[in-house]
Amino acid sequence: MRPSRAQLSFDELGSPLRTTTFVVVDLETTGGSTEQDAITEIGAVRVRDGEVLGEFATLVDPERGIPPTVVALTGITQAMVTDAPKLSAVLPAFLEFASGAVLVAHNAPFDVGFLRAACELLGHPWPKPSVLCTARLARRVLTRDEAPSCRLAALARLFHARTEPVHRALADARATVDVLHGLLERVGPLGVHSLEELLAFLPEVTPEQRRKRGLAAHLPSAPGVYLFRGPREEVLYVGTASNLRRRVRQYFTAGESRRRIREMVGLADRVDAIECAHPLEAEVRELRLLAAHHPRYNRRSKFPQRGWWVVLTDEAFPRLSVVRQPRDAALGPFSAQRAAVEAVEALQDVVPIRPCTLRISARNPGGKPCVVAEMGRCGAPCAGRQGVDEYAPAVRSVADLLAGRWDEPLRELRARLERFAEAERFEEAGVRRDRLAGLVRALTRLQRLAALAAIPELVAAHPDGAGGWELAVVRHGRLAAAGVARRGVPPMPVVDALVAGAETVLPGSGPLCGAPADEVTVVRRWLVRAGTRLVRCAQPWHEPARGAASWHSWLELAEAGRAGYAAAD
Repeated sequence: MRPSRAQLSFDELGSPLRTTTFVVVDLETTGGSTEQDAITEIGAVRVRDGEVLGEFATLVDPERGIPPTVVALTGITQAMVTDAPKLSAVLPAFLEFASGAVLVAHNAPFDVGFLRAACELLGHPWPKPSVLCTARLARRVLTRDEAPSCRLAALARLFHARTEPVHRALADARATVDVLHGLLERVGPLGVHSLEELLAFLPEVTPEQRRKRGLAAHLPSAPGVYLFRGPREEVLYVGTASNLRRRVRQYFTAGESRRRIREMVGLADRVDAIECAHPLEAEVRELRLLAAHHPRYNRRSKFPQRGWWVVLTDEAFPRLSVVRQPRDAALGPFSAQRAAVEAVEALQDVVPIRPCTLRISARNPGGKPCVVAEMGRCGAPCAGRQGVDEYAPAVRSVADLLAGRWDEPLRELRARLERFAEAERFEEAGVRRDRLAGLVRALTRLQRLAALAAIPELVAAHPDGAGGWELAVVRHGRLAAAGVARRGVPPMPVVDALVAGAETVLPGSGPLCGAPADEVTVVRRWLVRAGTRLVRCAQPWHEPARGAASWHSWLELAEAGRAGYAAAD
């Protein structure tokens, strides 16, 4: 006896073509440019399962002249559109007519391009419908012997359309309906029975994408992380999904147009999946897998430990240095070395900390004062003019700024840029504004992440939207355990079990206790979401009152001013 096949889920079936609503549209215009020409007529037919549900047809006043060549082609004269409604009145009605349907057109880029341009011009949001081009589908389905030309008139004759296309919108839309149905009959025997399969059948899908659709067949419909693996088991790409099967299947459809990802799909031999309790666990696992495997087709977060930090050196007269490994008093991480250098330069402008790189002995400096000392920006400890005790306040001011205990350097930087602005030295003021804004952003991020990383253990819960809870155990900024308490399940026993089995996290060096900044950022973002509740916290979670976050309002104004200046340029 042949074993029965398991019934497919709706996700596996997709959207059956027989229940899909199509709106077949055709436009007549004054020309072919969406910037210089305008729509003169719209015709559309709404169909489902071979049945016409409605039609839409209207002339449109283009508010400009119609070229004689266009009049000769379409038969639409200036007199015909003089009393026609303007596009501003027609477009909302058409968008309502086409709402919720797949948009179909012969040479769809032309018609859809005009409709999108019209929405942009009149301030209507583009609804982003699925779009099907019958010309493109015909080139995919029909052989050149069968259809030497894929023009609408030729296809209408081939499929015995009941309406002859005559370059009038409604007639051409009706002819396109018959062409669409004829093409759908051709793809059915090829195994195309859903909208997703139809879109995947278009020419944009490479042969490798189509051939490897089965790689997603075994994946669960659950949140998690997926890994594309190559012929030598190497990890090519890592991603996250709230529904693993649905997300991975998208890599084998026309919706995936990125060239490098298509290349990756062509190389992939297998897709592995790691189910996760909820999206936070998936995001964290993705970051850790990226750091572990460095997949060649991922572009972000592959090297989380390669940031740049600004630290105080460990010597008698400390200075600011840009390094790879943080210390307890450090600012960062910066993704670019130049950003870290600019932060150092900003601090050196207002804090009398030496900019030189000399190794100075506390007992016998034996040097000569440099130009910076002569300018009054350094106490010249290299020449013995400043002792360790006299130099210490500058070091403490930097440490206090990093810890959020003191923000006077920020105030001094703001006062200086205001003086430049009052003197109408706007270019220099702009440079100092951008430098201060970058420093405020870096300090804000550091202080927020450091406050979370300092907590030995924190347990939080977030509603899962179905009456249950998503649970997370966080230790020193890292996700140590994740789980869920479904609706009807008492959450506290689940919390106790998660805490008992959570990963042991030993604090490391640096302000983030050794945790990667990307992971702490992801965890903190989840914790501060609306609805999240703290279940347990080993110590109070607080951020410094005089930290850089108190400069948020100034930062918003500075960024708005920069955007306005860029727009003026």
